[in-house]
Amino acid sequence: MKTINAKTITQAVKKLFLKVNFMLPADVTKKLKFAYAAESLSIPKKILKQILENARISNLENIPICQDTGVSFVFLEIGQGVCIKGGSLKDAVNKGVKLAYTGGYLRKSIVSDPLERKNTNDNTPCVIHTEITSGDKIKISVLAKGGGSENVSVIKNFSPAADISEIKKFVVDTVKQAGANACPPLVIGIGIGGTFDTVGLIAKKALFRNLLSFNKNKRYSELESELLDEINKTGLGPMALGGKTTALSVLIETAPCHITSLPVAVNLQCHALRRGSIIL
Repeated sequence: MKTINAKTITQAVKKLFLKVNFMLPADVTKKLKFAYAAESLSIPKKILKQILENARISNLENIPICQDTGVSFVFLEIGQGVCIKGGSLKDAVNKGVKLAYTGGYLRKSIVSDPLERKNTNDNTPCVIHTEITSGDKIKISVLAKGGGSENVSVIKNFSPAADISEIKKFVVDTVKQAGANACPPLVIGIGIGGTFDTVGLIAKKALFRNLLSFNKNKRYSELESELLDEINKTGLGPMALGGKTTALSVLIETAPCHITSLPVAVNLQCHALRRGSIIL
């Protein structure tokens, strides 16, 4: 059995959150460059240019891509052959978040109680999702998710008899209603299936897919393309000020569900898709 020290996990989490807050992933940057090249209107083209320049400066000078450094999500895929020693896994992960946000001078956005609104001053507790896998490794994936896009994300339970057009309308209407609040151009994670408590997680996990990829199932890959086309035809554009690119990518993931259920979750993500992974 492989042994991994809790301190190693702490340092990995710290490193990841510092990296993702200062550097956009290559696939996101590539999609933004495609959008910039395709745009003909002056205002949206200028906005896209500013987004790309902001990302360049952030990476060069190690300053946050966005002032909202978000909720800290940590996804752990833990191999059955791994033994964690030297402390609690939960504590190790939260310590990594704390070190990144305090040492990296990242904005602390978490309050300890939803009604009292007292800031914890270190962006903890983070949100941890764990999955037991085969093997003797731990894969750590992190997402710094801003409040603006998270607040306008939606879950709806459809009848299993619902037509696909109803689901498409729900997704497009969600984007329209969000308007500028989610800071488009967007990356849209969609979960279909599962249950009320899992479909949102499926949608969020979809955000980790490469933006240049398509769902392996032809039905869903076609739906991704159709939705992206319909969303971009709304003309909302960058920062909802008009233009060709309202969304950079639509990413659909699915899960089995009950015969009476058809839950759908739309997790909107702003253009600053701050995510990254490491394998220990």
